Amino acid sequence: MQKIRMTTPLVEMDGDEMTRILWQMIKDELLLPFVDLKTIYFDLGLPERERTKDKVTVDSANAAKEYGVAVKCATITPNKQRVEEYNLSEMWKSPNGTIRAILDGTVFRKPILIDAVKPVVRNWKKPITIARHAYGDVYKATEYRVEGEGKAELVFTGKDGTTFRETIYDFECGGVLQGQYNKDSSIESFAHACFQYAIAEKQDLWFATKDTISKKYDQTFKLVFQDIYEKNYKAQFEALGIEYFYTLIDDAVARVIRSEGGFIWACKNYDGDVMSDMVSTAFGSLAMMTSVLVSPDGKYEYEAAHGTVTRHYYRYLKGEETSTNPMATIYAWSGALRRRGEMDGLTDLVAFADALEAACIETLNAGIMTKDLVGLVEPGFEVQAVNSVDFIKAIRSRLEAKLA
Repeated sequence: MQKIRMTTPLVEMDGDEMTRILWQMIKDELLLPFVDLKTIYFDLGLPERERTKDKVTVDSANAAKEYGVAVKCATITPNKQRVEEYNLSEMWKSPNGTIRAILDGTVFRKPILIDAVKPVVRNWKKPITIARHAYGDVYKATEYRVEGEGKAELVFTGKDGTTFRETIYDFECGGVLQGQYNKDSSIESFAHACFQYAIAEKQDLWFATKDTISKKYDQTFKLVFQDIYEKNYKAQFEALGIEYFYTLIDDAVARVIRSEGGFIWACKNYDGDVMSDMVSTAFGSLAMMTSVLVSPDGKYEYEAAHGTVTRHYYRYLKGEETSTNPMATIYAWSGALRRRGEMDGLTDLVAFADALEAACIETLNAGIMTKDLVGLVEPGFEVQAVNSVDFIKAIRSRLEAKLA
């Protein structure tokens, strides 16, 4: 069969450990036989990040800005153990964090639903998308361990020499300090990305912080969102019949649990980190969670939301069979190919992405799945636990039938 053509390449960001192995399997079995795949390749595996002193990560992010669509494999964010294991010269930063900062993007994560696995929250009928502001806050905080008595102060010196100074706490014993920040420009980008994504998806947008307690920090987020909504997006929301509303984060949690889903929930950085894991677990599995980074100027970077599956990688190195779930990584590729097709007017490429996802869902609904999902299946649903290779081959057979 003639391969589906591409005109503009994707930016391809390879990764680490077991997900790197799956990445190549997916390309070999589900992409290269059917698509004349064009990519600008970057190896974000930890050895290459070490060799280039992490320049490869920066280069890949800049390429994503240039080409508009990227697809990324899961990567290692090194800790002390990893520094020793990989003999690193330093503890390199999270590649995701670097890419997010360069693209000034917001992360949107949404679960993949199948018939055999029902959400733990029984009234959830539709996916809940978490929009996570991926800048600043606790992830960029400065910390200090207080060893004894003393006064902690918050000090800001303006460029004009004016100074703000306020006592945080007079310590009578040891303790800890943490100073965090965010920027109006980043919050504005976060808001624009959320409103644009809600319009594209035709879904309600919820936003929540704790402005009753954080009367300057969190309230800034609230006011920026409201101002941008009123000036730029209100008419479009009303025309589509969708809603934007703000509420406190604790009220949002209660509303989310009582809802049937089907909306976008925008969260600050830490809230989004935690709530995306909560939502993915409640819907089934982190390996069944799609993730896309969207910049305010419409650049898209698709990735798997989970880690590099280290435990399975060590088994793979011993020659043992693994049953690692590749769904999130497959959907990263299908999402990127669909977006590329939409941007370039390639209907066949869009149709291929749709067919690939449909083949995945049909395989799972037929009861063929990796071991991580078997324990989550509804009673009475017949399942067959398979290894990663056989799962991908089962998807391929269904994909071939759809494309025949």
